[in-house]
Amino acid sequence: IGGNTNYSTGGLNAAETSVQQSLGIQDSKQSHFDDTMSGGHFLNDSSLVATLVDKAADAVDWLISLGADMSNVGQLAGSSQKRTHRPNGGAAIGPHLMSVLNKAVKNENISIRTRNTVTALIEQDGKVTGVKVLTSNGAYTIRAKAVIIATGGFGANLSMIGQYRPDLKDFHTSNHNGATGDAFQLVAPLQASLVLMDQIQIHPTGEAGSHLLISEAVRGNGSILVNREGVRFANEMWTRDKLSDAILQQTGKKAFLVFDQSVRQSLSAIENYAQQGLMTSAETPSELAEALQLPVSAFAETMEKYSLYQTTGEDKDFQRKAEEMPRPLTEAPYYAINVEPVIHHTMGGIKINPQAEVVNQAGKAIPGLYAAGEVTGGVHGGNRLGGNAVADIIVFGQIAGTSAAQSLGMK
Repeated sequence: IGGNTNYSTGGLNAAETSVQQSLGIQDSKQSHFDDTMSGGHFLNDSSLVATLVDKAADAVDWLISLGADMSNVGQLAGSSQKRTHRPNGGAAIGPHLMSVLNKAVKNENISIRTRNTVTALIEQDGKVTGVKVLTSNGAYTIRAKAVIIATGGFGANLSMIGQYRPDLKDFHTSNHNGATGDAFQLVAPLQASLVLMDQIQIHPTGEAGSHLLISEAVRGNGSILVNREGVRFANEMWTRDKLSDAILQQTGKKAFLVFDQSVRQSLSAIENYAQQGLMTSAETPSELAEALQLPVSAFAETMEKYSLYQTTGEDKDFQRKAEEMPRPLTEAPYYAINVEPVIHHTMGGIKINPQAEVVNQAGKAIPGLYAAGEVTGGVHGGNRLGGNAVADIIVFGQIAGTSAAQSLGMK
C-alpha cells in the first residue's frame, strides 16, 4: 500500500498549527494560500487551495492523534515560512505516515485488497454504484453506495506523458511503477472533466543513476548545487520548475548537490542515501572536487564564497535569503550527490469541487463518485510546492471520506 507516498520525504505543509505554536513559528493560512497560488503560477483552482490551507492544520492534529510524529518543522522551496511538518530529526514523512495509517485501518477492521485491478466503474441511473475488479483468480464485482478514487497520478506512464508533453517523453521518472493513470479511462464513460493534464512537474534533484528522489529538505537544510565547472549557478531555493530549468542549462544537464556533516546530522533522511551508496564523500573541499573530477580551485572558491555569504546573510550571486542559508558548509566530511531533473508529479487530473466530488464536463457533481490526491487536478496549478502533496492527500482524503459518508446519511 501507499504508492508514491512511500517515497515521500519532505513533509506536510500546514499553517497556524499546534506544532508551529509550540515551536514559536509565526505563520498564517493566508501566507500558505499566497505561496501555493504563486508557486502554481495562479493556474490553481483557488477554491481547492483555500480548502487545503484551511484544513491542513486540523489534518496535522488528526495524524498526531493516530500516533504520527509531526514534531519537526522545516522550510522547503517556495514556502515563505517554516511549515513543512515531519518526524523528529527530519525523517522521511511518507513511510512513517503509511505505517501509522495502515495501523489505524487494521484497528478499524477495514479490508484492504492488494493486487486487485479495478477495470470499470458501475453506473446505474446516473449514480456510481460500484466497481468491476480483476484478479489472478478471476473477475468479480463490488457493489457500493459510494466510490472514492485515490489511484495517484500518471508520472510512470511515459506514453501518457508524451501524449500531453512531448518535450518530456525522454525524461526519467521518480514515480513508483503503479503511477500509470488508469483512473482516467475509468471515468471517461461518465464524462468526468479532466483539468491541467499538461501540467507535469519536473523535480530538480533525482539521483542521476537510480533516479531516486533526493528530498528538497536537503537543500532546505543548507546544501548547495554546483555544475561541472565547480560553481553555483542558481538559487537552490527556487521553485522546482525554475531550478530544474537552470540545471538543464548546465553541462551534461546535471549538477552536484553538495553539503557537509552539519547538514547530514540535521536531516536523518540523508542516511537512506548513504546506505544506498549514492553519496561521494571527502575530508576537504579540494579532495571532494578531485573525487568528482571538478576544477579544484573553482570549487574551493565556490565553497569559500558561499560560507562568506552564509556568515554575512547576503547571497550576492543569487539572493538566497539569510534564513534559507542555515549552515556555512564548513564541517568535514563533505558530501555530494549527482542529480538531474526527473518527472515527479502530475498536477493535472480529475476535476473535483471542495467537497471532493468528481465533476463532469457539464460542471455537475457525479453522484456517488469522489476523488482525492494526485489523481485529481487543480490544487497545485502549474507547479507543486514541496510539502503540499502530503497535505493534499490527507486533507482531501478526509474530505472525500466525510462527503461519501454524509451522502449515505452517516455522521
